[in-house]
Formats: sequence, C-alpha cells, structure tokens
Amino acid sequence: MTPDLTIIKAGTGVLTKSADGTLDRAALAHLVSAIATLIDAGHRCLFVSSGAVGSGVSAFGLDAYPQDTATRQACAAVGQARLMQTYSSLFENFDITVAQVLLTAADLATPERAAYVSTTLGRLLAEPRVLPIINENDSVAVEELKFGDNDMLSVRVAKLAAARRVILLTSVDGLMDPETGGLIQEVAAIDEVFRHVREDKGRFSMGGMASKLAAVKFAVEAGIETHIAHGRHPERLAGIIAGHGISTRFHAAGKS
Repeated sequence: MTPDLTIIKAGTGVLTKSADGTLDRAALAHLVSAIATLIDAGHRCLFVSSGAVGSGVSAFGLDAYPQDTATRQACAAVGQARLMQTYSSLFENFDITVAQVLLTAADLATPERAAYVSTTLGRLLAEPRVLPIINENDSVAVEELKFGDNDMLSVRVAKLAAARRVILLTSVDGLMDPETGGLIQEVAAIDEVFRHVREDKGRFSMGGMASKLAAVKFAVEAGIETHIAHGRHPERLAGIIAGHGISTRFHAAGKS
C-alpha cells in the first residue's frame, strides 16, 4: 500500500501509570515527539495504541482491570475518548492530525470488509501530515477483550497494509535471554525462541511476551520484519528503523 510503511504498537503498560492505570501524559508526550520526528523525516507510520480500558478505569474508581465484560466495555468507552483527546492535543503541537480507526476481528474477517479497511488506510496514508491511530473497538466487541489482542491486530493490519516492519513497544528492551539476562538482538527463526517466554503480565496489561511472539510469528511468516522494543525509550525508534537501534529484531521469513 505505502512503501516503507512502519506499524508502531504501544501497549497499555507503556501508556499508563502502573500505580493506578491512568494515562501517563509524560510518557505519551515522549512517544508522540518520537513519532512526529519520524513523520518529519518522511517516514509513513500507522500507530496502534492500546490503553483505552486502562485509561478509563480511574473514572470508575477501580484500581485494576474490571472482571466483568460490561464494566470493561464501559471503561473502554470512556478511556478511548480520553486517549484520542490526548493524542490530538499532543500531535497538534507538531502540525500532525490524528485519525481514529477502530477495528474488530470481523472487519478483517472477509476479503470484502478487509478491502474497505485497506482503502480507508490508504487514503489516510496519502496525507503526509495525517497519522492513523488504530485500536480495537473494545467498547462493543466482546471477543476482542482478550489477552494480547492488539499485538495480533498490529500484525494483521501490517499484512493488510503491506507494511515493511512492525515495532511492538513494551516495558522491556526486547526478548531477554533468561540464562544470561542479556538482550537477544537478532532472531532468524522465531520457533527457536519460544522457550525464552515467561509470563509477567501486569495489573493493567492485557498482553505478554507469549502473545507478542505469536504475533511476531504471524508477521515474519508474512514477510514483515518485526521488532520488540522498549516503549519508555521511544527516542530509539529512529535508530531501529535505520537498522541499529536497541530492540530484538525478528527477520522476515526468507530474508535473514
């Protein structure tokens, strides 16, 4: 769809405060500045943002994710509005207009519906100062309120949009070797690293390394280079795109 397109996905743990799940405005400002720098340099980006449920929980006086579906959906409805209002205000400082795109699995389930999404994204990407911000439509889609869904959403959108790379931003530098504690910088074969997975899901995070690796597997098998990187250091994004930033880089199948 767009040459050299990059999909950037930020998880809830990157966007909200661990203490109460409210939006971390300092972290968002840092991330927005980094993405704006990429756009200013001529890169085309799609931004997949989690955080709707997490940013809405405080409105209901909660200190963790609600367990019942109705409250989760209500939190998402409040939180999505807060999230987009914040992004709109921050990106406006860089003369960038944000576009909200809410999707469910059903929107990509058939070629006809996926084509509608593809056409919309293509038109948005034709505007150099417009940034599409994608999230799952959690306020109405029960099946989408599941562990790690935005990781898979990111790579499915990447395949649909023929993206060159996906960068999954999380709370660690990348995939860590549990034996040495060091960062695994390059992965040529995704199936070889599943043994490194350990679950350390936070109270306000619906994802984890297991879901990320499942998403990575989908992406690399579709020919898309994928990275796991630290979302609290978004200034590294430019280096990652240039090929020398701090991340775990998963080579696209057949391109290692």
